[in-house]
This record gives sequence, C-alpha cells and structure tokens, in this order.
Amino acid sequence: MKKDQLEKELQKKEILMKDEQTGWYYEDHITAIIKRAEKDGAFDHLPGKGKPIQFDDDDISYNPQKRLNKIMKNNHILPSWVKLSKEIEALKEELKSYTVEYNIRKTVEEINKKIVNHNLSCPPNAQKRKLNINDYL
Repeated sequence: MKKDQLEKELQKKEILMKDEQTGWYYEDHITAIIKRAEKDGAFDHLPGKGKPIQFDDDDISYNPQKRLNKIMKNNHILPSWVKLSKEIEALKEELKSYTVEYNIRKTVEEINKKIVNHNLSCPPNAQKRKLNINDYL
C-alpha cells in the first residue's frame, strides 16, 4: 500500500481533530461516543447535570478517604449508607404510628433488611443494631 492510501485508510478508521497549538492529535472512538452523547443530553439526568467534578488542588496530602469525602461533599453526592440511614430513620418514625401487629412486623422486617445493607456498606463506627420485634409489640 502506498503512503497516501495508508493515510486515507487511517483517516477512515480514526477521528482526527485539529489542535491549534500542537497540530493534529488522535481522539479515540470511545471519547467521540462520549462527546456525542454529551451533545445529545444523555448525561443531563445525572447529579451535577453533566458538570465536571470539582477537584481541589490545594489539598496535596495523600489521604484517599478524606479526598473522596471532600469531593463527594463538594459535588453534593451522598454515600449509599447515608441514604439508607435516612430511610431507616424515616421508617422508625413511621413505625411509631402503627397499631396493627401485621404492619409492625412487616415494617420491622423491612427496617432490619435495610440495617443489614447499611452495616455492610458503612464504616464500623456508623453501624446500627437490628430492631427487636418485641420492643414494638
């Protein structure tokens, strides 16, 4: 194959974009698909409405958990165990108003399932105890 034919074949397979400072650079197909999806609004329903995640460059210490928590807080993202904790507390408040034994049993079972999921995903110091059905009957 001649050089011209080879370049034409490569241009068919690759997506080349013009960069004013460095000339041409290669953009892979996955990046092109993601950019096309962004233009079509595929990421608009996500938290942050497609805005890039904000990173703080001033924090240079290496503490991954601290950095993760700070990034999540800055971008208004709650960990799943925090959401579960809020659901558990709401169900406990709802449980206080029940008088029928069947409803109490079902709600306590549901709360205990959520507590198990919560305890599997939260830090050890944030774990919760299961509810005892006899305390509510």
